[in-house]
Amino acid sequence: MSGNGTTPGDDPLQTAVWRLRSRACWADAAALLPPATAAAALQRTVLLVERCLYTESGWQEAEDALRTAEALAHSDEERGAAACERGYLAYSATLHGVRDRADEARAALGRAAALIPPGAPGRALLDFRRGLIAENLTRSPQAARAAYRRAHAAATAHADPLLLSFTWRHLAGLALRDGELAEARHGFAESLRIREELGYLVGTAPALVSLADTEPEPEASRLREEARRLFRLLGGVPTWLGRQLAPPAAGAATA
Repeated sequence: MSGNGTTPGDDPLQTAVWRLRSRACWADAAALLPPATAAAALQRTVLLVERCLYTESGWQEAEDALRTAEALAHSDEERGAAACERGYLAYSATLHGVRDRADEARAALGRAAALIPPGAPGRALLDFRRGLIAENLTRSPQAARAAYRRAHAAATAHADPLLLSFTWRHLAGLALRDGELAEARHGFAESLRIREELGYLVGTAPALVSLADTEPEPEASRLREEARRLFRLLGGVPTWLGRQLAPPAAGAATA
């Protein structure tokens, strides 16, 4: 969930990496980036950690890539970015029930906060991930909302549309939980719009499902069917979306 989905200067390598990443081909994208530099090692880590979140697999490869990135990091910015990825990997493992690494996630993001100064581009992603921990591990929606809003403002300032698609989505999720249907619909619609404009296919199906939760019929069913089509196209990724897209059990409609 880092990177803005664009390829400054039309860099052919970054264009290829983005296209593979957006189509759930994280390993293929990572293979294009030999970890010869701290920047390349970090980008490989970003790809492989994201794969863990979306597929619930590839944990050891992500850990190996992260260790390489940590070893190559020399500046505070590089060390902070690597710590941010360690926190995100630990968060993902905890979220998916692989192993409880919540304390490691908090500690790593705390290290990142000490290394990444306020106003730096990497701070937006860090704030967003602290919001994820507050929402999904600590169960503190107020703290999560504050972190998401900081991330949203920073992503806007630094022109990071991919991150904005995530902040819109998670702020909308909190609004829906509070019964603010119009606000939630707007946020989910903005998230979907950005992902479609970027061509971020792997994140489009979840955005469609979220928006469907705020729409009346028949629009809700149309959105969910489009999400199912994309889900099948990408080979059942994100894995966790399959539970939301499963048809209702027999008799559930009348229960």
